[in-house]
Amino acid sequence: MTGQSSENDDERSIAVLGGGNLGVALALGWARAGIAAPSAIHVTRRNPDKLGDLAAQGFPVGSDNTAAISAARIVVLAVQPQQLDRLLDEIGPVLEPGRHQVVSVVSGAGTAGLVEALPDGVPVVRAMPNTAVSIGESMTCLSAPEGSAEALAEAELLFKAVGETLTIREEMMVPATALCACGVAFFLRVIRAASQGGIEIGFHPEEALLLAGQTARGAAALSLKEDTHPEAEIDRVTTPRGCTIAGLNEMEHQGLSSALIKGLIVSARAAGELYE
Repeated sequence: MTGQSSENDDERSIAVLGGGNLGVALALGWARAGIAAPSAIHVTRRNPDKLGDLAAQGFPVGSDNTAAISAARIVVLAVQPQQLDRLLDEIGPVLEPGRHQVVSVVSGAGTAGLVEALPDGVPVVRAMPNTAVSIGESMTCLSAPEGSAEALAEAELLFKAVGETLTIREEMMVPATALCACGVAFFLRVIRAASQGGIEIGFHPEEALLLAGQTARGAAALSLKEDTHPEAEIDRVTTPRGCTIAGLNEMEHQGLSSALIKGLIVSARAAGELYE
């Protein structure tokens, strides 16, 4: 944690290789949660000039992946799938068994291939968070090969600091990409659509967005209550001949549920092909 001894700081030193949207969100989220000080989270990108905002907040940034690894214990792979093989070739020689742990958030990249490409004894965990890590509200799915219990526990600690976690079988990581990672965009699009409807029925744009966003937050909280189900909460709102059921039925006639389901299926199919 921030402010602890230098030995413990080394335990919490992180190299995020790939400073895109997700990599930056991870760095911000872990610093915000106190997992590590910004100075202990090194973020790399081929064009580090695009990381100026992070640098201004005290994060070490650059384009040298091996230098970032030399100053870290936890190495997070956050590049695009098409960049992964080149990155593995680059970092393999400098990863140290017994010191380094690798966490991959690369869509579609299985742990078997990562273990084969990296030095023997370097533990690998696969994680699928979403960009809500930056505000501590991610849903992150985790998986790891057999014999990686300690590394998995370490990864769970990291990602619980920025949201909820669920350990799943690795064959479910591609579906998790569609539901959790892509799902952020899907739900945001629903909020955007609701705000546009709010404008059409009379609210100013900023009012409509506030009302739609906060209502969505409340609905999500209700769905996560123990011993509840979305349909049970829907039934509490709908009344005979009421305005809620009228709106719901019209949305279903227009294909709301089927569109979401089909979108998730298509996203899952595409996610499975990203690293081929």
